[in-house]
Amino acid sequence: MGEQPSAKRKKAAKGSTVKPVKAAAKSATKTAAKAATAAKPTAKPAAKPESHLAMVRRARRINRELAEVYPYAHPELDFRNPFELLVATVLSAQTTDLRVNQTTPAVFAKYPTPEDMAAAVPEELEEAIRPTGFFRAKAKSLIGLSTALRDRFDGEVPGRLEDLVSLPGVGRKTANVVLGNAFGVPGLTVDTHFGRLVRRWKWTEQEDPEKVEAEIAAIFPKSEWTMLSHRVIFHGRRICHSRKPACGACPIAHLCPSYGEGETDPEKARKLLKYEMGGYPGQRLSPPADYPGKPAPARIE
Repeated sequence: MGEQPSAKRKKAAKGSTVKPVKAAAKSATKTAAKAATAAKPTAKPAAKPESHLAMVRRARRINRELAEVYPYAHPELDFRNPFELLVATVLSAQTTDLRVNQTTPAVFAKYPTPEDMAAAVPEELEEAIRPTGFFRAKAKSLIGLSTALRDRFDGEVPGRLEDLVSLPGVGRKTANVVLGNAFGVPGLTVDTHFGRLVRRWKWTEQEDPEKVEAEIAAIFPKSEWTMLSHRVIFHGRRICHSRKPACGACPIAHLCPSYGEGETDPEKARKLLKYEMGGYPGQRLSPPADYPGKPAPARIE
C-alpha cells in the first residue's frame, strides 16, 4: 500500500482544482452577460414628427422634381374646345381616359355642339357612349348639361367654377379640369390618383375630395395648381400605382415617407412602369407635340 497524502497536500490539491473551475465559471458568466448585452438591440430614438413647415418644403420639392421628370405633363383627354373637354371629363368617370378617347371621335362627330347634344335621342346617345360604362347615367348628365348650356349660357361653356358646378353631372373635379385646361384658370383636380398620392406623401390625411383640395391648395401657390395636378396624376398612372407602386424605379423615392410599400428591386420595379415610362403608348390618340410616348390606338380593345 502506497503512502497516503497528508491533509495539507489534500487541501492544496482540492484548492488547485476548485479555484480554476470557479474562475472559469465566473469568466463564462461575464462572457455570456457581454454576449447577451451585445445581442440585445439598441433602442433607436423615436423619429421626430415632421413639422408642417418641413412637410410644405418637402411637398414643394416633390413638385419641382416631378416637373423635371414630366415636363410634358398634360390632360390625357383628347379635346378641341371647352365643350368637348367637358363632355370627355364627364365620360371619364369610372373608366380610363384611353377608352374615352377611343369613344369621343364618333360622339363629337354626331353631337358637335351643346344644341346638338341637348336634342339627342337618349337611346342613341347611350349607344354611342356605351364603351365608357354607366352609359345611361352619363347620357342623362350629358343631355342635362347640354340643355343647361343651351338655355342658360347661350350654348357656351362658362368659365366660372360656380356656373360649371351648377350643370347636371358636373362636380368640382370636372369643373377644375375644364377651368384649368380650357380657360387657364388654376384648379386642383382631385381624382383617385391625386388623392392616393398626396396621402402617401403625407401632405394630407383627408379622404373627402373637397377637404383634400383645400389642404393641398394651402401648400402651393395658385399658379401651380393645374400643372401640379397633371404631374401628380401622371406619376400615379406611370409609377406610383395603387396596388404595386414601382418604388425601386421612382425618381422621388428619397422624398417619399411611404417608400417600400411597393416593389423596391430596381429591375422588378422597371417592369411595372406604364405608358411612355415603360415604352408603351399613352392614352391620347392626339397627344401634344412634346409628348415622348406613342399615340394610343384608335381602335377600342
